[in-house]
Amino acid sequence: MSMKRSKPASRTVWLTSVLFLLLMILFFFLRDYKTPVTNSEKSFEGNSYPAQWMWLQRTFPYYQADPDAYRKAVQQAEQLRLAKQSAQPEWQFVGPENIGGRIVDIEFNPLNPDVLYAAAATGGVFKSVDHGETWRPVFDAQPVLTIGDIAIDPVDTNTVYVGTGEANGGHNNFPGGGIYKSEDGGRSWSFSGLENSASIGRILVDPTNPRKVLVAAVGSYFDTGGQRGVFISNDGGQSWQQSLFVSDSTGAIDLVMDAQNPDFLLAAMWERVRRPVYNAETHLYGKTSGIYRSTDGGQSWTKLGPANGLPDAEQTRIGRIGLAMSPQYSNIIYALFTDGSDIAGLYKTGDGGDHWQDLDVTETLQQGTNGFSWYFGQVRVHPEDANTVYVMDVAFMRSSDGGASWPVIYGAGAVNGLHVDHHALAFDPFDADYVVDGNDGGINISEDGGLTWRRVTGLPVTQFYELGLDPSHPDRLYGGTQDNGTLRTLTGQPATWEKIFGGDGFYVLIDPRNSSVIYAEYQWGQLHESTDGGNNFFDILPEEIKRERHNWSTPVVLDPQNPDVIYYGTNYLWRSADGGQSWTKISPNLTRNLPDSRVGTITTIAVAESDNKVIYVGTDDGLVWRTGDQGANWNNISDSLPFRWVTRVAVDPFDADRVFVTFSGLKWHDPQPHVFKSENGGQTWQDIGANLPDAPVNALAIDPEDPDILFVGTDIGPFVSFNAGASWQSLDNGLPSVVINDMKIHPDSHELFAGTHGRSAYKLDLDQLTAIRPEETAPVLPARMVLYPNYPNPFNETTVIRYRLSRGAHIDLTVFDAAGRRVRGLVNEWRQKGEHRTVFNAQDLPSGLYFIRLQIAGQPGHRVQKMVLVK
Repeated sequence: MSMKRSKPASRTVWLTSVLFLLLMILFFFLRDYKTPVTNSEKSFEGNSYPAQWMWLQRTFPYYQADPDAYRKAVQQAEQLRLAKQSAQPEWQFVGPENIGGRIVDIEFNPLNPDVLYAAAATGGVFKSVDHGETWRPVFDAQPVLTIGDIAIDPVDTNTVYVGTGEANGGHNNFPGGGIYKSEDGGRSWSFSGLENSASIGRILVDPTNPRKVLVAAVGSYFDTGGQRGVFISNDGGQSWQQSLFVSDSTGAIDLVMDAQNPDFLLAAMWERVRRPVYNAETHLYGKTSGIYRSTDGGQSWTKLGPANGLPDAEQTRIGRIGLAMSPQYSNIIYALFTDGSDIAGLYKTGDGGDHWQDLDVTETLQQGTNGFSWYFGQVRVHPEDANTVYVMDVAFMRSSDGGASWPVIYGAGAVNGLHVDHHALAFDPFDADYVVDGNDGGINISEDGGLTWRRVTGLPVTQFYELGLDPSHPDRLYGGTQDNGTLRTLTGQPATWEKIFGGDGFYVLIDPRNSSVIYAEYQWGQLHESTDGGNNFFDILPEEIKRERHNWSTPVVLDPQNPDVIYYGTNYLWRSADGGQSWTKISPNLTRNLPDSRVGTITTIAVAESDNKVIYVGTDDGLVWRTGDQGANWNNISDSLPFRWVTRVAVDPFDADRVFVTFSGLKWHDPQPHVFKSENGGQTWQDIGANLPDAPVNALAIDPEDPDILFVGTDIGPFVSFNAGASWQSLDNGLPSVVINDMKIHPDSHELFAGTHGRSAYKLDLDQLTAIRPEETAPVLPARMVLYPNYPNPFNETTVIRYRLSRGAHIDLTVFDAAGRRVRGLVNEWRQKGEHRTVFNAQDLPSGLYFIRLQIAGQPGHRVQKMVLVK
């Protein structure tokens, strides 16, 4: 099937943004004050695929995982780190540090407001000593960087507690590993228990007895059981006792304490269930959700309900609840209720919880939501004015009359520099109008109680999905990110990144012949093209493609021999031969067509660089396919491979039959390898996971100068093999234990780039790395070569011939005519490793068919391409 689509005239970024705002989830509204949001999706989580994407990858096909699997993988990785070579080169940070990422908690030192701590969702803990203006990481040596909450001892402020495991429970929620404690202001940390808590909603320290620490443990969002509920330590975190348990699917998401009477506590409990069967109800609310009160320091608890004026869980959906107690008048407490999608009410009590009143009967707060308020659920009270209340959702909302009206509802673009999606808010203990906000774009500061805001940069916590390299400019780096769109730097410097396309960014491609031609997409594969260097983008997908099944991160690649050719994966593989102007479906449905609607898409595409007729495809339902004729015929090559989500297929740049496949997946009863190799185009496979930790593998890169050197990016960092997967070692020098989502190598600079999901991007000089390659894995390799098709072809008088060498060699590049007669020698000398270009001038030759042959002196074999001269 072939479809023709005329390429429209260049459109402005503004028009693209308008289209995007109408269609997508995360850029919801361009408004100030009272312009409402259009709620395009109001369904519970069973139909909310983006909120499950990373979970699906790691648990398919059972949709369950061994609760200990992640922790065991972290322990395995730690052993590899201890055994790695000390002479490894260090990763270099390339940014961005001026974009930001999701911040889930901010805490002021109560005695010194110049000191703050911030929790990045998947990037660790940062500390500021200058009132929040600059930040540095203080948690990088720990094995888990996904953070839920921070608490500072109010008496000894050098004592800091960190709860690992983000509590928001979105699609990129990674489990934590319990509580950590520092007694020297974050310089060093020790493990403090609750290793099975998975996610931490809140930590409190009793101001009258700092040895007493309380934790709201959410537990795993993906499994029942584990450590969930309220836990109390009376010895500074050395041991823990469970204070409140409701059910094996109900966790504590929030906790407040009366600072003057620490025996008075309120806990918010949240029932949240994911089912392993695809069509069973998965929900974000339940009858056991609600507010519990203790008046004896957590020894006993009473559930508050309809008799107190709160919603009835038997009649109403009760989901996540946020709590805020006025420091000024502790009997005044606010409770923000969600119903599994939107805000269900903002309740206020003036008598410590005996009686509550809904302040949002007119549903004004819905103007600042968009159908997934369970992802936020935070409310705060001004420390010096109990009537000034803040609600954090997609928008930042502020009332100064106790919730009677909401003159401030700041959405996207409403205030300079204030990002949407708010998770944290902290007040200077000596100047309550100095407010620090944490959101999906990082940190903002207000000095007037939240009316105006300014951005703070310098936080390297951007969450990448994919990277894009400019083949012509090694310093130019692109990437698709969570919450912050498609980004780029033209200099390679950490503070020079800019956003060029909206939404959640994913794949981004740059034409190797013309850097002004850029392809970028936002979620669900909405592919656009720019022909002016990213100033303007236009849609290049026909409606038929848009109606098919798409992955949240839809794969798209350029043909390495002909960049006019684009391959795009839905549940079919599509091909464009003219830069996206027209498209042809070149495959049958390549998925299993399982009844599970949450899978059934292509997740990875690889075109062989040495023979572009060979294409490999992997799917989220565990299939790998190969075509040797650009899609005319397909072979299922999945035999003996795991029934798991395929994350990457990578082809040896010099051998189209040598292919590598990686898989996601956390262990569930049947541990499965994650990396495989085939030397015969997928006819047989070899497990090359060897000593890799049993953790999801998200990316694989092959050294173009030595294809036996492999790199993988996992949920717990990067690893390298110098012997085609026979053994692996950690490659984390200068890099924290962070999720690696993508890895790409620039062939000219010979640098490896890693896109992390929480700590921005890094690069590694591979020339330095190969210099420390173990001798037993460093054989003398022959030079390998790729000869690309000439361009243009057909040509008139002159054409460019491209070829690449894996190492320096004496080459012979010769032109022959159709009869096999030698016409002209173009190169007969030594050439360095890397890519080369030679111009062939055929002005004195007649029209006809010609052949270009590349041969390496002293080695068997050659490469040939056809050329057509037309005069």
